[in-house]
Amino acid sequence: MYRVLVTDGMDQQAIRELRESGYEVVEKFYPPEELKKAVREFDCIVLRSATKIDSSIVDAAVEKGRLKLIIRAGVGLDNIDVSYAEKRGIKVSNTPNASSTSVAEFTIGQIISLARCTYISNVTMRQGKWKKKEYTGTEIAGKTLGLIGFGRIARKVADRAYALGMEIIYNDIVEIENCPIEYRSVNLEKLLSTADFISLHMPAINGRPLIGEEEFQKMKDGVYVLNIARGGIIDEEALLTALDNGKVAAAALDVFEEEPIKNERIYTHDKISLTPHIGGSTIEAQERIGEEVVSIIKENLI
Repeated sequence: MYRVLVTDGMDQQAIRELRESGYEVVEKFYPPEELKKAVREFDCIVLRSATKIDSSIVDAAVEKGRLKLIIRAGVGLDNIDVSYAEKRGIKVSNTPNASSTSVAEFTIGQIISLARCTYISNVTMRQGKWKKKEYTGTEIAGKTLGLIGFGRIARKVADRAYALGMEIIYNDIVEIENCPIEYRSVNLEKLLSTADFISLHMPAINGRPLIGEEEFQKMKDGVYVLNIARGGIIDEEALLTALDNGKVAAAALDVFEEEPIKNERIYTHDKISLTPHIGGSTIEAQERIGEEVVSIIKENLI
């Protein structure tokens, strides 16, 4: 019987389907040192963002274990040493399609929240403050949305933003085929200097931030910045400086350099809309992720 370890939770219908199909499923989170031992007893591990798979865990799984498959129940693979795992003969998969709509809708919601100050007025209202005159917002219609990274999620964001009257520009490291002519591809410097709203939808790159002090200086004064992608692609200290000097009007962060977040300057800043990495956390997305995970397991462990 194939054994599957689910470390960070998964849709229960998917769990039931796997068990009914004859797989033994264990739902348990292990700290790194304990995971090195536990992973040896499983053929497949299904994880989200809380579990990290580095070379030491891969070595433990291969040298004294039976691990054949690692599945990231989500889009990014930043928390898995993919090249090393595959080099050691372990297949790595993810579920790139399942949460795209949820994250795109979430991004649009954050754009509107920043533009209309709802993220902070909700807080101050609960403090008994009536700041009606201080929260004059801006319409998003007619504004330019710059998307850094133009994969599945960003394209869905673009479609929704365009329907709301926004102009769409984007930058990606690859040429985008079959892109609507209404969306313009520009270089990164052009995007930074012309966009009213900048939203990142890309993986981390070599552990270095893409947006730092130099990039913030190139942006328009009063720009709005969103990171719904991966923690670390925006330099958080540079963002704080840009917020404090007015270069950035407000920012929305769903991901952080360290999760759970411990940077008090970030989580107490009144120009940052904060959410705890919930961009893809919808009932529908979790169901689709579960379905994809089941399909991947059945295709590879037979």
